[in-house]
Amino acid sequence: MEKNWYVVHTYSGYENKVKANLEKRVESMGMEDKIFRVVVPEEEETDYKDGKKKVVKKKVFPGYVLVEIVMTDDSWYVVRNTPGVTGFVGSSGHGSKPTPLLPDEVSFILKRMGMDERRVEFDYELKETVKVTEGPFANFTGSIEEIDQDKNKLKVLVNMFGRETPVELDFEQVSKL
Repeated sequence: MEKNWYVVHTYSGYENKVKANLEKRVESMGMEDKIFRVVVPEEEETDYKDGKKKVVKKKVFPGYVLVEIVMTDDSWYVVRNTPGVTGFVGSSGHGSKPTPLLPDEVSFILKRMGMDERRVEFDYELKETVKVTEGPFANFTGSIEEIDQDKNKLKVLVNMFGRETPVELDFEQVSKL
């Protein structure tokens, strides 16, 4: 079963409460394998009051929460019946399954929030020799020591001044030799 992002409609002003309620319910009902991240889309906005700069978080879509779900009857029911939730966006009629967000829509929203949902296709292997393409170690080569798929990071042993130095890099900062 595939996990997708869905938009949940909430009572206005209840977004953070819904997030907290839903996260508690997921834990208490053992739904960690069906319901993953709950996100209240916000972006930082700078306000100037009395000559003072103040950064405030502003809801991008008031009254909506994003939830990453493997959609089953159980997970649908848990989310649907969370206090403060009025329903899923994109479900026609009672009991019908909602339509997930498109990957482009999700990455657009998460990017606006500074939460990049980049999933880099990665086909390198441990001990493989790669060339660093950007950053302070550009043009150095090294062998891959560690691969952190979740963070899109690598630890590469770069040979500098005759000794191996471990360098942490993003997937995008290396290329195959």
